[in-house]
Amino acid sequence: MKTYCLEVTGDFACFTRPEMKVERVSYDVITPSAARAVFEAILWKPAIRWHVRSIEVLKPIRWVNLRRNEVGSVISSRNVESAMKTGSGDLGLYIEEDRQQRAGLFLRDVAYRLHAAMEFRPSADPAGNATKYQQMFERRATRGQCVNQPYLGCREFAADFRYVPDAAVEPPPIADDRDLGFMLYDLDFADLSDPKPRFFRAELRSGSVAVPDWNSEEVRG
Repeated sequence: MKTYCLEVTGDFACFTRPEMKVERVSYDVITPSAARAVFEAILWKPAIRWHVRSIEVLKPIRWVNLRRNEVGSVISSRNVESAMKTGSGDLGLYIEEDRQQRAGLFLRDVAYRLHAAMEFRPSADPAGNATKYQQMFERRATRGQCVNQPYLGCREFAADFRYVPDAAVEPPPIADDRDLGFMLYDLDFADLSDPKPRFFRAELRSGSVAVPDWNSEEVRG
């Protein structure tokens, strides 16, 4: 599997800790699942799968407290099914009636170098090959093209990205060491009806977080 590197920057970020039920509190560093989503925003196909290998933090970890408006509910799936059957229905959400104010502890002025390997899955594209998808990603990433705008945890926190062809010549990450505790790795979709979160013990060493393999003993359900 070939490994690629992207430099990702943004004014704000929020990689929400799942144990915080009411207020939004971010992890100190981008999670592997959020990093994977950045690569998938540039190129996603059924025949490829992204595996995040490491995360480099390029700017000091800084925080900001914000209070923002959120919608307190989602459109009912039952109403959607009814509208599909009858051809009419009320599928709107009225913000003035369903608004909630929530405080959040977010990251600000963030920058990361994300390293991820592209896995080619022949079963999903028997006529294809890894080189085809590698060239496709390199072309799109170099030109700054993406399927949807990458974001940093929340969709309103848009991210800029830059393709890094040779990370060895880039400036080093920050000189910071800290134990980040248990961090969300990704969701396990083995049971599509009930995805399960999986975690790993994240450690920042010389500004870099090493991400274990999905099947590693370090990744726990």
